[in-house]
Amino acid sequence: MSKKETKYIFVTGGVTSSLGKGIVSASLGLLLKSRGFKVTIQKLDPYINIDPGTLNPYEHGECYVTDDGAETDLDLGHYERFLDAPTSQNNNVTTGKIYQTVIEKERKGDFLGKTVQVIPHITNEIKRRIKMLSKKDYDIIITEIGGTVGDIESLPYIESVRQLQWELGKTNSMVIHLTLLPYLASSGELKTKPSQHSVRQLMESGVQADVLVCRTEYTIPKEQKAKLAQFCNVSLGNVIECIDMETIYEVPLYLQKQNFDEVVLKELNLQPGKESNLKEWKTFLKKYKNPKRSVEIALVGKYVSLQDSYKSIAEAFIHAGADMETEVRIKWVYSGDIEVEGAEKLLQNVDGILIAPGFGDRGIEGKIQAAKYARENKIPLFGICLGMQIMTIEFARNVLNLAKANSMEFDTSTPDPVIALMEEQKNVVDKGGTMRLGAWKCVLKQGSKLAEIYGAKTISERHRHRYEFNSDYKKDFEDHGLMPTGHNPETGLVETLELKDHPFYIGVQYHPEYKSTVATPHPLFKAFIAAATKGK
Repeated sequence: MSKKETKYIFVTGGVTSSLGKGIVSASLGLLLKSRGFKVTIQKLDPYINIDPGTLNPYEHGECYVTDDGAETDLDLGHYERFLDAPTSQNNNVTTGKIYQTVIEKERKGDFLGKTVQVIPHITNEIKRRIKMLSKKDYDIIITEIGGTVGDIESLPYIESVRQLQWELGKTNSMVIHLTLLPYLASSGELKTKPSQHSVRQLMESGVQADVLVCRTEYTIPKEQKAKLAQFCNVSLGNVIECIDMETIYEVPLYLQKQNFDEVVLKELNLQPGKESNLKEWKTFLKKYKNPKRSVEIALVGKYVSLQDSYKSIAEAFIHAGADMETEVRIKWVYSGDIEVEGAEKLLQNVDGILIAPGFGDRGIEGKIQAAKYARENKIPLFGICLGMQIMTIEFARNVLNLAKANSMEFDTSTPDPVIALMEEQKNVVDKGGTMRLGAWKCVLKQGSKLAEIYGAKTISERHRHRYEFNSDYKKDFEDHGLMPTGHNPETGLVETLELKDHPFYIGVQYHPEYKSTVATPHPLFKAFIAAATKGK
C-alpha cells in the first residue's frame, strides 16, 4: 500500500470521559494487525500542558515514556501492550504542543504577517501532526481524540477531523464514536438518549459517526440497537456493543465476535486481508484466568489511592503472571502508613515487595523501612527507579553505618549524598522534558543475577530520572555486598544493584514495566514472581 493510500480512523468519545477510548483503539489496532495490516495509534490530548511530565499522577495517572524519550499519556502504554510495537514522540500530541509550535512559527515570521487564528493555523498544525505518522508507510493510523465531544478544548480537534475527512475523501477515513448507555435500575432499561444527543453534537460540528461503540453494563436489546442506528444515522451492523469485561484483555475478542474489524475495513473500502489469528492472545487469557498458583506482592508507593499511577507495573504483573500461570495479587500499601504503623504490621504476610517509582519526600521513610524489612527477612524485593535509590539509602544507613545518608532530592545538606543529582542536571531550570528520558544502554556484569535473568550482556531500557547512584560510594557498597552490576557504557552511571546472599534483592534505575507487553512479558517481572513463588 502506497503512502497516499494510508487510511485514517478517528475515535471520539461522548456522554462522559474515561469510557475506554484507549482500550477500544488498542483492541481495534490488535484486530487489524492480526489481519496483516501495518497499524499505529496516536493520542490527541486537549490539555495545554506540553506533555504530562509535570503533572501530578493524581491529575492524569501514570506518565508513560517511549524509547525516544517522550513523556506521554498512559494510553500509549495500552497501545504498546496490545500491539507489541513501540510508539514515539509523534504518537502523543497535546494542545500545548500545537500552540507552542504555532507561536514559535509566528515569532519567526513564518506566517508572513498574517493574523494567526485557530482556523486555519491551529487546525493546520493539528492536521500536520495527524498525518506525520503516514511517512512511515502505515496502512492504517488510528487517532484517539481525548476528552468528550462538546468540550470547548476539543473543538479544534473535531474541526480538524472534519477538514481532514473532506481532504482525504470518504473511503480514506472514518469516525468511531464511543458512547455510554446508562442503565436506570428503577425502570430496568438502558437509555439511548444521551448517545443520540452526543452524536447530534458531533454532527453539529460537521462530523458524522460511521460506527457507534456503546459502553454498557448489560447486553443491548435488538430494539435498542435499531433505535440507536436510526437516530444516530448509522447502519444497524455498525452499532457495536462494548460490555464491561472482567479484564481489558478480553475486549478485543468481544469486539471480534461482533465483526468490529470487518465493519471498519468495509467502511474504509479495504479487503479483509488474511483471516484474523489471535491464538496467542487466547492462550494468554486462558493462562491468566486459570492460574496454578498465587502470590501476594506488596506495591509500596505514595500514589496507591489512584492505581492508574502505577498502571504499567500492574499490567506487567499480569503479563508475567499469566506467562508463569501464577495469579499475582497486588497489595497496595501507602508508604506513609508504614511510617505510622511499621513495616512488620503491613508487610509480614506478603510473598514479595516492590518499591515503586516516584518523586518528592512524602512517604520516603516508610519506603526505607520496607526495604530494610525485606533485606533483613529475606523477602524478595524489587526496586524501580526511586525504589533502587531507596534501597541505596537504607543500606548506607543500616549496613554502612552512615546514619544521615540520603538523596540530595530530599536533603541537599546531607553529609553522605549516596544519591546525587546527575551532573548534566545541575544547571537545568525548566522542569518539563528535561529529565534523563528514553532508552539507554546498560552493560550487565558477567555472572550477575541480572545477566542470568536477561540472558544478555547489554540491554536497553527506558529511563525517567534526575538523580543517580553516587559512584564515590561504589567500593563501600561492593565491600558490604550490595553490588552495582549494571552500568551505562558511556557515562559509567550505575543502573542496577543486587544484594549477595538474598533470594531476590534487585534495584534498577530504569523502568522495565514500560517494555512489558502481552506477547513479550518482561523477564525481570517473571524472575521476581518466580522468587516470590519459591519463597512462599
